[in-house]
Amino acid sequence: MKSNIAISAVLVVGGLGYVMWPVTSQTAATDRAISVKDGVLANVQLPETLSQNAQIGKLGFEAKCAACHGANAAGQDGVAPPLVHIIYEPSHHGDESFQRAASMGVRGHHWTFGDMPPVEGVTKGDVTMITAYVRELQRANGID
Repeated sequence: MKSNIAISAVLVVGGLGYVMWPVTSQTAATDRAISVKDGVLANVQLPETLSQNAQIGKLGFEAKCAACHGANAAGQDGVAPPLVHIIYEPSHHGDESFQRAASMGVRGHHWTFGDMPPVEGVTKGDVTMITAYVRELQRANGID
């Protein structure tokens, strides 16, 4: 009988602890994981060279993405996240996620920047080249 009471007490205390434990949302944790310097959210190391596709993608990125995601995909405080970030590693956000983001927009789910609208005037080929550029930036920064 005493062991049943002890087990019940442990379960109740454990349950209360679980329910009352402060929970931090993934977006808040993600936002805290980056530091802001002059409005730039990531310190992006540039690769020594870019492939031909990435060179084309850089031009597309600068024309269609940099206004929000910043130069070299470093993000902008209060505007858009850095794409050179572990969140966007290929195993979590595959290349198709960039295609879908450009064509359909994205509901904000990792960050507190809000939703991303679709990008007007880019083709699937454009996004493929832009993705090549972002992936080469990521690799230069240890994100594979």
